[in-house]
Amino acid sequence: MFLDSARIFVKAGRGGSGCVSFRREKFVPKGGPNGGDGGRGGSVVLVARSQVRTLVAFRYKKSFIAPSGKPGEGSLRTGASGRDLLVPVPPGTVVLAEEGDEVLADLVESRQRFVVAQGGRGGRGNARFKSATHQAPREFDPGEEGLSRWIRLELKLLADVGLVGLPNAGKSTLLAAVTNAKPKIAPYPFTTLRPILGVVEWTRRRSFVIADIPGLIEGAHHGVGLGDQFLKHVERTRVLLHLVDLSDQASDPLERVMTVEHELTAYGAGLDQKPVVIVGTKDDIPFDPEKEGALREYAARRGVPYHRVSAAAHKGLHGLLAEAWGYLSDEEEA
Repeated sequence: MFLDSARIFVKAGRGGSGCVSFRREKFVPKGGPNGGDGGRGGSVVLVARSQVRTLVAFRYKKSFIAPSGKPGEGSLRTGASGRDLLVPVPPGTVVLAEEGDEVLADLVESRQRFVVAQGGRGGRGNARFKSATHQAPREFDPGEEGLSRWIRLELKLLADVGLVGLPNAGKSTLLAAVTNAKPKIAPYPFTTLRPILGVVEWTRRRSFVIADIPGLIEGAHHGVGLGDQFLKHVERTRVLLHLVDLSDQASDPLERVMTVEHELTAYGAGLDQKPVVIVGTKDDIPFDPEKEGALREYAARRGVPYHRVSAAAHKGLHGLLAEAWGYLSDEEEA
C-alpha cells in the first residue's frame, strides 16, 4: 500500500514537579531547603529516514506521546528528563498544521529533524525560592504541560524527472524500460494507481530518479479521476517528460497535450514553469503521421524539445534520456 498523507496526534511529555525538601543531618538542626528541580518532559521529534518509503505506518498508529520528566528530589537532585520520542518519516514529508495550510516543516533530506511538540519545562524545587528573608520556603512549581496537537503529514516524492500524461500514454512501459522498476503494465487506463520511482543509471557515477505519476484526466486539479492527490508529487521534479500516445486514433494528440498542460497550470505550484520535453510514444504501432507532425510543430512553436520513442522496442530512449540529463547536469553545474 502507498499512503501519501496522514493525520496524527502528538503530545510532548510534562515536566516533572519541583521537590519540597529540607536538609536533615545529625548536628545540623536548622538545615536549609534542598529540594531539586523537576526534569524536562520529552519532546516529539520527526526524523527523516531514507529507509522509510511511505506514510503507511501512520495508518495503524496515530498517537505519539513522549514520556514525562521525573520529579525533583532532595539533596538538590534534579529529576531525570523524559526521553525524546523519535518518529521516523520518509524524506519528502511536509508537516502541516491541522487547520489551514500552514507549513510547519519540510523534511527533504535524510536525518533532517523537526521538533513538532516541545516537552514541558520541569518545575522549580523549594531551594530556588530561598532568600535572605525567606529561609524556609515550601513553595515549588509543578511541571509545565508539554505541547499537544494534531498535525497533518503529506509525502511529496523526491524525483528528478516526472512522467506525466493521460492514462495509458506509456509511462509505466517507459519507466520499466529505462530503470529496474517493475510497474504494472496493461492495455487499459489507470494501471498505475500510485506513484512509482525508478533509478536511471546514466553513467557509473551519475544517476537520476524518475517518477511515474498516475495518469491525469480533465479536471484532475479538482480531484477528478485519481485527482490532485498525485499532482503534488510533480512539484519536486526538475523536468517533466510529457508522454503522448501516438497510436491512439480516438482523439487528436495535440488536444491531449493541451488537456494535461491545462491541468498542470490550473493546479499551480509552478508546474507550468518547469522544463518539459514532449514525447510521442508507441512508435512501434502504426500512427497518423499528419497528427504526429502537428504535435512536432506545436513543440517547436513552444520552444520545447520533442522526441518520438518506443519503450517496448527500446527505440529512441537514449536520446530522450540524454535530453533529460541535460537539464539535470546544467542545474548541478549552476
